[in-house]
Amino acid sequence: MLPWQDVLHAGPVPAEPRPQLLERRATFLSECGWGGGPAILAALQDRDGQLRRAAADRTEVVLWFEHDLYDQLQLLDVLALFRELGAAPSAIVVDSFPGKPSFRGLGELTAEELETLWPARRTVSAEALETAAAVWNAFRAPEPDALVGWAVRGTPGLPFLAPALERLLEELPAPVGGLSTTERTALLAIGDGATTPAAAFVAAQDLEPAPFLGDAWFYRSLAELGRGPARLVETEAGRELPEPPPLGDGRAFAGLSLRLTSPGDRVLRGEDDRVELLGIDRWVGGAHIVPGAVWRWEAASRRVIGP
Repeated sequence: MLPWQDVLHAGPVPAEPRPQLLERRATFLSECGWGGGPAILAALQDRDGQLRRAAADRTEVVLWFEHDLYDQLQLLDVLALFRELGAAPSAIVVDSFPGKPSFRGLGELTAEELETLWPARRTVSAEALETAAAVWNAFRAPEPDALVGWAVRGTPGLPFLAPALERLLEELPAPVGGLSTTERTALLAIGDGATTPAAAFVAAQDLEPAPFLGDAWFYRSLAELGRGPARLVETEAGRELPEPPPLGDGRAFAGLSLRLTSPGDRVLRGEDDRVELLGIDRWVGGAHIVPGAVWRWEAASRRVIGP
C-alpha cells in the first residue's frame, strides 16, 4: 500500500529535476503547516524509492485513482515516472459506481464494493504513458499555454485527465472579477447564507462537478480572501480571518461567523477585481502567478489571456 500524498493542484510544481522538485514540494507543504520540511522530504523520497524499486523488480503495481483533479494530477505524476522507468503498471480509474448516482470517489465505497473493481484492472497503455509524460511536462512549464492545449484537445489514453486540467486552469484568475473558481464558489456560498467556513465548504463542494478539495485547502483559499483592508470576506465582528488549519486552530476556524464585505460584493458582481484589491501569489503547476505576470482563464472561450 503506497499513498501518493501530495496536493499537486496547490503550490509550486516547476520543471526542475526530481530531487529539487521534491525539496520544493516539501518546503511548500511544511510552510502550510503539514510538518517539518526534512520529515516531509524524507517521506516523499521514500515514496518515490518504493515505486522505483517496484518498477525495477517488475513487481505488479495496481494504481487506484478516481476522476477528480486531485487524483488525476497524482496519476499524471506516477505515470510519468513509470514511463521514465520503462515500466507499465495496471490501473483502476473510475468516475462512477453502480447504484451510486452521486458518486464522488473511491473513499465512499465499502471493502466489498472496492473488491468488485479488481477484475477491471488493465495494464496502462503505451499511448497513455506517452500522454502522461507530455502533459506532466506541460503542467510544470512556466507558462500554461501547452496545458491549455491538452485540456482543449483531449488526452489520449487518459479520458478523465482533460476535464481535470480544465478545472485546474480555473484556478487562474477570471478575466472579470479576478476570482478563481474555488474563490468564487466560496464567496457565492457565503453570499447565499453559509455563515461559517465549514458550511461554505459543504456548499461549495456541492457546486463542483468533481469535488477534489479537502477542507483545509478550501480554508486556505478562504483565508487569503479575508485579509487586508480590502478583504472580500470577514468575521461578523468585522475582523480579518485568522490562520487556517493546520497552521491555526481548525475547530475555531471552521466555526467562525462570516459575512461578505462591500469589496466582496463588488468583486462577485464583476465591478472590482480581486487581483487588484488583494494582490496575488499563486502557482498553477509551474506557472507562478504574481502581479505583473497574471494569466487569466476565460472559461467561455477556453483560452488563457495574458500576462
